[in-house]
Amino acid sequence: MRAALPLALLVLLAGCGQFERLSRVGRAPEMSAVQDPTSDPAWRPVAMPMPAPQDPPAAANSLWRPGSRTFLRDQRAAQVGDLITILVSIDDQAQLQNRTQRARTGNDAMGMPQLFGMQTRWLPKAASPDTLISASGSQTTDGNGTVKRNESVTLRLAATVTQVLPNGNLVVGGRQEVRVSSELRELSVRGVIRPQDIASDNTIRHDRLAEARIAYGGRGTLSDLQQPRLGSQLLDILLPF
Repeated sequence: MRAALPLALLVLLAGCGQFERLSRVGRAPEMSAVQDPTSDPAWRPVAMPMPAPQDPPAAANSLWRPGSRTFLRDQRAAQVGDLITILVSIDDQAQLQNRTQRARTGNDAMGMPQLFGMQTRWLPKAASPDTLISASGSQTTDGNGTVKRNESVTLRLAATVTQVLPNGNLVVGGRQEVRVSSELRELSVRGVIRPQDIASDNTIRHDRLAEARIAYGGRGTLSDLQQPRLGSQLLDILLPF
């Protein structure tokens, strides 16, 4: 009885996470409200190593602004609150194959055909003095491992500049939600970019993001069916075998 009490408590605590699923039975998942990314409790300012401050180059009697790509105005994101389009195109492939083989065989034998002429007196009649001790061993190891992975994601996402670092780099973050029938797909991107890597059409590729955090998933009817039952998840955690 005492052993069943902790298990029941674990089931009740784990079941608290299912209340959200029960609350939306019969209706599609609700989209999140549009909000400031910095209002998220998990948001934290980014601190990274910075070079020593330098004086800006002198540009007296010049109408051209350093870093601009147009004569009048630079359309690329540069300040907090500006928007930038992030191009996510992930096409990763990895294949590893390892094989290990090992074999060893050993034989040992020892006998005493002659021992002062007394070998026949203290040995049983059925024993042979030529093979008093005989030992043999064999060991074989064969290991084979294969890893194959293929991932492909192609998306476009508009992100917001949330912070400008002292060296001019921009901290960006954005989320996107798409609901199709009763399935809600979520995409979130965060990272640090250099203004020099921003294209003239105000886009940047995901492989130019430092400290990139890209998440693509969803929730809804199909996602719920792909997850194991609550009891199966508890058994996978608690069973030692």
